[in-house]
Formats: sequence, C-alpha cells, structure tokens
Amino acid sequence: MSGTVRLTAAQAMVHWLGAQMTAEGDRFIPGIWAIFGHGNVAGLGEALHRAQYGDLCETPFPTWRGQNEQTMAHAALAFAKGRARRQAMAVTTSIGPGATNVVTAAALAHVNRLPLLIIAGDVFANRRPDPVLQQIEDFDDGTVSANDCFRPVVRYFDRITRPEQLLSALPRALRVMTDPANCGPVCLSFCQDVQAEAFDWPEAFFSPRTWHIRRPAPDARELEEVAGMIAGAARPVIICGGGVIYSGAEAALDGFATRHQIPVTETQAGKSALSQAHELNFGAAGVDGSAAANTALAAADLVIGIGTRLQDFTTGSRSLFAQDAKLLSINIQGYDAAKHQAVSLVADAKVALELLSGKLGDYRASPDMASRTTWLAAVEAKCQATVIPDDLPNDAQVIGAVQAVATDASVALCAAGTTPGALKLLWQPSAGGYHMEYGFSCMGYEIAGAMGLKLAKPEREVLCFVGDGSYMMANSELATAVMRRIPFTVILTDNRGYGCINRLQQGTGGVPFNNMYVDCMIEDQPQIDYVAHAASMGAHAVKAGDLAALQAEIMAARGRPIPTVIVVETTAADGPGEGLEGTGQWWDVAVPEVGGPERLRAAYENYITNAARVRLSS
Repeated sequence: MSGTVRLTAAQAMVHWLGAQMTAEGDRFIPGIWAIFGHGNVAGLGEALHRAQYGDLCETPFPTWRGQNEQTMAHAALAFAKGRARRQAMAVTTSIGPGATNVVTAAALAHVNRLPLLIIAGDVFANRRPDPVLQQIEDFDDGTVSANDCFRPVVRYFDRITRPEQLLSALPRALRVMTDPANCGPVCLSFCQDVQAEAFDWPEAFFSPRTWHIRRPAPDARELEEVAGMIAGAARPVIICGGGVIYSGAEAALDGFATRHQIPVTETQAGKSALSQAHELNFGAAGVDGSAAANTALAAADLVIGIGTRLQDFTTGSRSLFAQDAKLLSINIQGYDAAKHQAVSLVADAKVALELLSGKLGDYRASPDMASRTTWLAAVEAKCQATVIPDDLPNDAQVIGAVQAVATDASVALCAAGTTPGALKLLWQPSAGGYHMEYGFSCMGYEIAGAMGLKLAKPEREVLCFVGDGSYMMANSELATAVMRRIPFTVILTDNRGYGCINRLQQGTGGVPFNNMYVDCMIEDQPQIDYVAHAASMGAHAVKAGDLAALQAEIMAARGRPIPTVIVVETTAADGPGEGLEGTGQWWDVAVPEVGGPERLRAAYENYITNAARVRLSS
C-alpha cells in the first residue's frame, strides 16, 4: 500500500511538475521563470531552491530569473511555440503588480492557443493579515483578488486555498496545456499562506506521468462530405494556419498539395510549414498578402482552411473570398472550424489530410503557376530596389539584405509594427524558418521571444526583427540573454516612431499625429542611442551605415556567444506592399462618418465601398 510524504503545498507542486513527461522522454515543463516578491518568495521560492539543487526532484528543476513578469512570460511562450506545443514553461509572480504584469502575456497565449503555466501569488486564504501589501479590496466581494484579472484570458483558472486542492488542480492544468483543441494558458492563483502549509501527500501522486498529445480522427460523415466538396472543386486553394505546424503535419500538407496540385497560401502562424521554394507555395494570404495568393483566393470556388482561425487579416475582413465561394475548415477545435459558416471537418490536421488524400485518389486541380513565378520576381525587384525615399532603406530592402545572407538554419522572428506585414509578404523562409506573434500583435514580444525561441531551437539562427517603437516598450530581457549566454541577432530598424500606425492613420483619412516623434507635442526630438543602450546591457551592439554593413554584421554575429544588436535607420514613408501591384487586401478599420477635411470624406466613401464586399456570415 502506498505511503505518504509530508511536504508543503509549494514543495508538492514543484515535485509534481518535475515528474510530468512528454512522449519523447523530456519534462513537459523543463523549468520556471521567476521574479520573487512577498507573495511567492517564502513558499514557492524555498521549494524552487530545493528543486534546483536536486532535492525535490530526481534531477534539478531549474529556475530562471527574468527582468519583467510580462516579458519572461513572452520568452516562455516563444519556447512553447518553438517546440510546437510539445513542451511549455511555467512563470511565477508575487501578488499585485507582479501578477497583473502577466495578464497581457496570458492574453497573448490565449489568442495564439499556446500553453503557459502561470503560478501567481495571492492574498492570504486565512485572511488574518488583510489587507496585506498589494491586496485589491473589493468592497462588495471578499473573494476577489487582483488575480481575477486572469479569468477572461486563461483556459483554466483555479485559486488554491487548501494544499489538497493541488491533487485535482495540477492534473487539470496539464490536461488543458496538452489538449490540442483546448490548449492555452492556465493560472493557478496560489494563496501565499497555503504555499507554506504542510500536508501528507500520497506518494503515488508524484509518480512520473507521460502526457500524450492526442490526434482525433474526423467523423466519417464529415470526411465524406468534405472529400466530395474538394473532388467537385475546379479552383480550390488552401490556407495553411499554425495548426498545421502544431500537428506536425508539414509533410502531410506537402504530400496532399503536391498529389492534388492545390495551391497553398499562408497565415502568419502557418508561414514556413512549407518552404517558400515549394512550387505550390503561393505566399501570404489576406491584408498583407501576395498578389499570387490573393488572386488565387479571390478566384477560388473552394477555400480550404487548415488549422487556421481565419482572423480578419487572413480574410481581408471577410472581403477576400468570392460571395459564391464555398468555405471548408479543417480544425481540431470545433469553434474555429465552424467560423464564417464553413463546412467543418473537426480533426487533427495530419490525420485529416492523410485520410482526405486517400479519398480523393487521382484528383488534381490546375493552378495558375505563372502567377507564383511573376510574384516572386516582383518580390526580388522590390527587395533590391535602389531608389529610396529620404536616402534611407525601407523595410523591404532591409529584409532583402538579410534574406541574402540567411541560411536554411535561419528563423525570422517578429511581432508588431510594419515589419510583420513586410516579412509575411516578402520573407522567403526554409521549412520552419519563420516565427511570428501576430495573433495578439503584442509590441515588446520580440527580444524576449527571440530568447525563448533560441532556447527551444538552439540549432537555429534566430534573426529578431524589431522596430524602435517595440524595442522601447520592452527590451530588458536582452540583459537576461547576455547573463545566460543565449545568442541571437537583433535587426533594430529605427524609423523614429510608430511608422506603421502613422501610415494607417493617413490611409484612413487622418493626418500625422502622435505617432512619429516629429508629430508629437514634445519640446525636443529624442536622439536615442540604441547602440549605447543595448551595449549597456552587455550585448554586442553596432550601427550599420548601409545594407552591406548590415549583412557583414549578421555574418559576424554567428560566432558570438551573446546577443548581437544591429541598428539600421530606415524610412517611415514606404509601406511593405507599395510598388507591388495586386498585393494586400482591404482591412476593416472604422473611419469617422462625419467631420474633417476632404481626405476624410474620401476615406469614408472608400470604406463604405469596401464594406459592401464583406461576406455576410457568422
């Protein structure tokens, strides 16, 4: 008969986490990011110290110190994304501001369907010292704490007010994080006095457990219906989403598309499931899409979404597809599969594609291959153009220069601003050579994300593209990467403000205001020395005077054991798709109905014209 072991609740939590394994024999949670405060240092901090030196767990369970709770969570999420959700990381915070700093990262994880374990310190369950430092007091509800902010942005929330609650809460947390359909962040709100309470735990609770990622097969009736739709289509087009990568279905997609000659277009999350060199990869879909992809999608009689949640950037705010086009969605999550009144095939992407290909037999479509060739030639010309405004390179030219020295080991990473659209449009990755956080488009993800991705893929070269605006929002994990000797290369493009939103502001009828520094109510234009700033945190930092110097610095960084930051001044005047005929698609950004000058009235009329093209669907 199994015995018991007496541990504090915090010790039991760490002991249990150290015994949760993947099918490949690794820990599902290989370690925890921590910033300590009074809400977690005495209880969880003591347990983590013991675990790091091999006391609580069979092998050391590491704790990593971050600089900011939000960005260390971003690093954890980039790691999970880089491991295709086969592993995740944990984050612990104190109560109050330490916990609420993670809410943004939790929302990012929720939107992107990424696993993250948040262990947030909470108030005293016994309420003896109330109000404790940093406690939020709700005048009408004594059970509320600041951690209730997590409820809308996590998949599972639990407040641990008794030690024995961990017996059910911890398995529930891992169930969510390893469920491909319901994957997302979990918050265990851990009352600080409970962390330190002892309990007699069943020894069997700490036995190693392997968590398998299931692969649900499709319903037989749905499979027959969907196979019939594809077999009857003359101009089918695939939209490849991130679910293809999380399923490990890249080879299945390649085989399906090649056998049946169906062109593949990409979302931000699905880009690089197929290399750009694949003859059926037509490039990016939607608002920031290629001429080849969007032309094919607009003419398609059947659009096949695979592992995509079909957000507005992908569908051109529901205006890209023809009104009479049929929509088919293959997705492991029924909620996503049913969007836009699509015919649903609820299943794992790899399983679904393999079964569908068998059903379709010798069926082959006849895509317009010439459009892809024309598109790639236009990209080459755009990225090498020598005529530039302001005598500064634009984002396309920077991307072209970096692309020229990239290798099959290179991964382009980005998150917000102009560059995500430019990279989706212009970057030509090898398989797995693209990492974009664009579900939440979270400024400040990039530096921490690059660190997390490098931890997930130490064999790859991480090329982190970040604008000056996003860099200013969150850069402190650069110091963490230096301390831990985690190398990656940052291409910091400085256009002196928020160039992306400045262009959107003008495109929707407004005038430049409060985005570029020159258009802000300030006494002096800032002269920020990004090289000195990055160097002060220990990074190798340089300024590239031209694109040739940028290329030389990227190649020099490959032998360095610390992050490299390369600053490049760019123009804010040129958007990523300008000069590329047929690219892009309308994006629904509401324009004021009245007021303003003639340019605003013209913008509103254009808005009404485009809104009339929207497919009316749920």
